[in-house]
Amino acid sequence: MTILRAFTWTGTLAVFIAGSFLLADGPESSSAAPAPARKAIVLAELFTSEGCSSCPPADEVLSRLVQQQPVTGVTVLGLSENVDYWNRLGWVDPFSSATFSKRQSEYAARVFRSSGVYTPQMVIDGSQEEVGSDAKGVYRKIAQAAQVPKAVVNVVADLPSATTALHIRVKVDVPPEIIVGEASDVVVAIAEDNLASDVRHGENGGKRLKHSGVVRRFLTVGTLMPHTRGWSGTTSVAVAPEWKSADLKVISFLQEQQSRRVVGAGWSNVTSQAAPQ
Repeated sequence: MTILRAFTWTGTLAVFIAGSFLLADGPESSSAAPAPARKAIVLAELFTSEGCSSCPPADEVLSRLVQQQPVTGVTVLGLSENVDYWNRLGWVDPFSSATFSKRQSEYAARVFRSSGVYTPQMVIDGSQEEVGSDAKGVYRKIAQAAQVPKAVVNVVADLPSATTALHIRVKVDVPPEIIVGEASDVVVAIAEDNLASDVRHGENGGKRLKHSGVVRRFLTVGTLMPHTRGWSGTTSVAVAPEWKSADLKVISFLQEQQSRRVVGAGWSNVTSQAAPQ
């Protein structure tokens, strides 16, 4: 585990996008048969770097979470958020962003009351942390987080042919047993699986590193106000040429602005749609 002193920052980590809003209730089932139990959905954010020698084992833990879903009764939504503060040590991580360094520092200051940040760090539902390479510890805390009631977040993501933009629809429903006592962000992350880098320099020089859930875009698309029970909206996100649509997932979650608690999360694969005739 590698530790660095945290840097302070101000402002809100969000890019607000104006979208069209549409409230819509899904159709009720006419079948008398009971619906299957819905798995709890837990968000796992890994703060990592290709420039950190302690991080590859944590990247493997995240990949197992995403690909194998090893925690019984839980759907884990994994995000690899590569920080940029390791880039000065000989290797510039191609997936790194100052956005994720700032986000990690916010967790340190507001949630974990720490003056330092470290990699690899796994943050679970915005409220618990674990060393990212400690698989047993990560699984245990994911199982604990799954016991907390969740808001329902439904996501639909389409990529019409002959276009370069994802069309994303998000609908949030907060059940009565959940209290949301502060303004909460509706966040969308575009994540890509099956990525790899041949690292030429730095602490991991000579290694080929594989990644799952690498965040390509991270944005806030709306705000749910205190004691509000629902939110619905749409947005579009430009797709970069190097992104592989078959490996993309769109993950959305509701996160309280101050406490950073993740109230609920959902996801969608990207569906390609034929252009209208």
